[in-house]
Amino acid sequence: MSERPSGKRPDRRDVWADDEIEAADRGFVPLTREQAAALREKNPPVSPWRVVAVQIVIGLAVAALGVAITGEAAIGWSALYGAAVVVVPGALMARGTTSRLSSMSPGGSAVSFMLWEFVKIGVSVAMLMLASRIVQPLSWPALLVGLVVCLKVYWVALLWRRR
Repeated sequence: MSERPSGKRPDRRDVWADDEIEAADRGFVPLTREQAAALREKNPPVSPWRVVAVQIVIGLAVAALGVAITGEAAIGWSALYGAAVVVVPGALMARGTTSRLSSMSPGGSAVSFMLWEFVKIGVSVAMLMLASRIVQPLSWPALLVGLVVCLKVYWVALLWRRR
């Protein structure tokens, strides 16, 4: 490497990855208002409330299926509680992130999302810790099946978006 005299600005060729940035900038063309509207119409956002509603339906179905297969109400209650461990925190987050306050600015939206994500995780952990006290008798495998199946609804929501 060659030495540069101190106090001088670095030559453009010396700046790290500057050529890559310039090449990327040259290929960028902003969308027109009509193109942006067409893109939004083609890829509408999925409502978090729709995801929560589908999680509720799936959780009830898993609980009913558990009771139908085993004939034990405890299995159904455990699976239903596992679904609630996903649904209740998800509903809290959906409420928090869709409020008018959280969408006032891009920075506020990001902070709101992170805050509600921490709330969601905390409520989920608390509900799991309280599971054995709330559901008597508790079947951990049934609880985990209800929880995992309801978590998979997020993946289904990604498929809805592609339609």
